[in-house]
Amino acid sequence: MPKINHIVIVGAGPSGLLLGTQLARNLAIKVTILEADTKINDNPRAAHFAPSAMFEFKRAGILEEVREKGLAPRGVCWRLNDTTFLAGMGREPEDSELAMRVLPLDRLGPLIVRHFESYPNTQILWGHKLVDVKQDENGATAIVETTDGERKRFTGDYLVGADGASSGVRTALFGKEYPGETLPQQIVATNVYLPFDEKFGYWDSNFIIHPTEWYMAAKVTKDGIWRVTYGDDESLSREEIVKRQPARYEKILPGHPKPNEYKLVGISPYKLQQRCAPSFRVGKIVLVADAAHLCNPFGGLGLTGGFADVGSLLDCFTGIHTDELDESILDKYSEIRIKIWREMIDPMSRTNFHRLWDPACEKEKEEFFKFCERAESDPVWGKSAAEAVHAVRHDFTQYFKSKQKATNGTNGATVENGAPAVQAAA
Repeated sequence: MPKINHIVIVGAGPSGLLLGTQLARNLAIKVTILEADTKINDNPRAAHFAPSAMFEFKRAGILEEVREKGLAPRGVCWRLNDTTFLAGMGREPEDSELAMRVLPLDRLGPLIVRHFESYPNTQILWGHKLVDVKQDENGATAIVETTDGERKRFTGDYLVGADGASSGVRTALFGKEYPGETLPQQIVATNVYLPFDEKFGYWDSNFIIHPTEWYMAAKVTKDGIWRVTYGDDESLSREEIVKRQPARYEKILPGHPKPNEYKLVGISPYKLQQRCAPSFRVGKIVLVADAAHLCNPFGGLGLTGGFADVGSLLDCFTGIHTDELDESILDKYSEIRIKIWREMIDPMSRTNFHRLWDPACEKEKEEFFKFCERAESDPVWGKSAAEAVHAVRHDFTQYFKSKQKATNGTNGATVENGAPAVQAAA
C-alpha cells in the first residue's frame, strides 16, 4: 500500500516547482505548493543548466521543452578587462541529450508551472505566506497567511521547505540564524540587449578578471539577452545601485557604452552568501536548495546543487512511498547533501569567485587555465570533465531494499566523481 498521499511544498521557485512536478508525474500523489509572492519571480537570476540539472528535467518530463526553448551555449572563457583572451573551453556546443542549456528562470518558471498543473491533485496557491509550521508523528502542517490576512493550515505527510534564502520553514525550525557568512561583496545581476559577440568577439560566456572591475557577460536567450553581473560597493542601497548602473557599465564594459547604446531589461543587486543549515531534516519536514544552503552564483553551483537536492529527495520519497525505504533515509539525505555542500559546492564556488579578482589565486588560476587548454585540445577528456558536475548528485535508489538484496547486502554507495566541474553561470 502506498505510504504517501500528500506532500506540501513551501516555495514556488525553481526547485519547489521542479520537485512538485516530479512527485506528481512519477508518484501520482497530491502535491500542494504554497507561495508568498503573487507570481513567478522575474528578477535576473540563474540561467545555466548543467547536465545534472538536465537529468532532473528529464525525470520531470520537461527536458525536450527546455532543450527546444533554451540556448545551447558556445563555450566559456576568461579574459582581462581589455578583452584579452586568457583561456576557454567548449567552444563547440555539446549536443548530447543532457548537454547544458541556458534559459532564464523567469522563462523556465512558467514552463514548469504549466507541466505541474497538467497533473491531477496539484495546486499552487499564490499569496500564501508561511508564518509557522507544526508536526507530529502523522505529518506536518504549514500555517500561512493570505494576502487578505486570512490564516490557513495545510497538512501533508511531509512538508518541504523550498522557500529560498530567507526561508520561513528553516526559520521556524532553527530560528533566524543561518550558519555561514556573508561575503564582503555585493553583486549586481542585469539583463541587457547588447551584442557582445558581434561587437567585441565575446564567446557565449565570459568571465572578466580584474581586481576591482571584474564581471561576467553571458548570452542567456536565443533572442539576444545577455546577463551582465558585476560587483559594486556593498554599502549601497538598491536605489543607489540602480542609479549607478549606467556609470558602472560605461566604466567596466568594452567600448564604454552609453545608455542609448543598449537596452536594459532587468537589474537585481544582492549580497553573496556561503551558508548551510545545521540539518536538512527535522521529523516530517525537509529542506532543499537555497532554504538549505547558499553559495555565490559564479559557476552556477547554487542552482545546480538545489536541483541535485530535488533529485535526491525524489529518490527518497519514491523509496518511502513504495516501501523500498523507511523514513530514516531522510537523515541520510541530510547527511549526504550537507557533505556534498561542504566538500564540493562551498569550496568550488568560492574558488570560482576568487579567481575573478583575488591576486592570491594566481597559482590556482594558472593551473585552472592549463586544465582549460587540455579540455580544448582533448575533446574526449574535455567532455568527461564537463560531465564531472554529476558529482553534485547522489543516487538514493541504491539503498532500495530490492537493490540491497540484489547485491547480497553490499550497498556500493558512491557519489559520482570526475574531473573538476566547470560551469558558466551567475
